[in-house]
Amino acid sequence: MSVHWADVFAFSVSPLETLVRGSVMYWLLFLLFRFVVRRDVGSMGIADILLIVIVADAAQNGMAGEGKSVADAAILVGTLVAWNVALDRLAFHVPAIRRFVDPKKVMLIRDGKMLRANMRRESITDEELEAKYRQQGVESIDEVKVLYLEADGKVSVIKHKAGGR
Repeated sequence: MSVHWADVFAFSVSPLETLVRGSVMYWLLFLLFRFVVRRDVGSMGIADILLIVIVADAAQNGMAGEGKSVADAAILVGTLVAWNVALDRLAFHVPAIRRFVDPKKVMLIRDGKMLRANMRRESITDEELEAKYRQQGVESIDEVKVLYLEADGKVSVIKHKAGGR
């Protein structure tokens, strides 16, 4: 039961190869999550889920000792975190990148009427939408002036003013 410290901390794969593989997988999964996977009502942001899943997997490879070293895992985790931070900063400073990274808000109810085409595009059922406006303290769809599915998957509701509809 001895530990071969050199095997634990030495690179078993070229750091450049690890950086390239991590970058390719980050962008492949980002694009998949951004444009293909359904945006659930009330879910975490796409980049948050992506980062959690692939960082956990990258770290697991290094910790489990499946022919990977801690150094390999550290390079991969660092690459993934760097892409996530870079995307966040770029999206904050560059509106064109923000539009690419964050989905637009989508109106799902206007003046008490469900907008079926928008609901269909987002794969949101009547029951899901009703649950979301009830969670916002709205008893009837007639009380809703507008309801948006926000970029982060949460809903925002603007009610009709009392006595004015």
